Amino acid sequence: MREIRADYDDQSIVVYQAYSPSIAGPAVAAQRFVPPFKTERMTWIKPSFLWMMYRCGYARKEGQERVLAVRITREGFDWAVAHAVESTIGGKPSVRVQWDPERGLDHEALPHRSIQIGLTREAVQKYVHEWTIGITDVTALAHAVHEKVRQRDLDGARALLPVERPYGTTTAQNA
Repeated sequence: MREIRADYDDQSIVVYQAYSPSIAGPAVAAQRFVPPFKTERMTWIKPSFLWMMYRCGYARKEGQERVLAVRITREGFDWAVAHAVESTIGGKPSVRVQWDPERGLDHEALPHRSIQIGLTREAVQKYVHEWTIGITDVTALAHAVHEKVRQRDLDGARALLPVERPYGTTTAQNA
């Protein structure tokens, strides 16, 4: 089952990315992506906090030591989903989508699939210059959740997680 779960409100949605400090620091300071972030490369956004924790090892993997919560417009997110092409299909679309097993606190695969959206060319330009509303460094949260998991305080870890609920657009659910 495919399911987009996210922290969102009427105007915006939070997506997560992990970067090295050299990219994350300037992005947080500027509240938008600035060099050394490269708009020429594909960038993957993930609305699932726990999937991001799986991908970056709770902000412990090299080059992914800082986790950013990027608040973007829902209009932008919906545009990306509507223009997405499955990663398994060839060609050079500006938006790719992958549905991977959602992850739990111990990185275990859960029975539903979570979306990852790859942005390049036109899409990454829109992401950087039009869609991004704000950027928050949530590395300390990633570390706090991980510490609770390591202590086997799973209820405590769950209590720290961002509230994510099913994302409610028809376009997004059909991607």
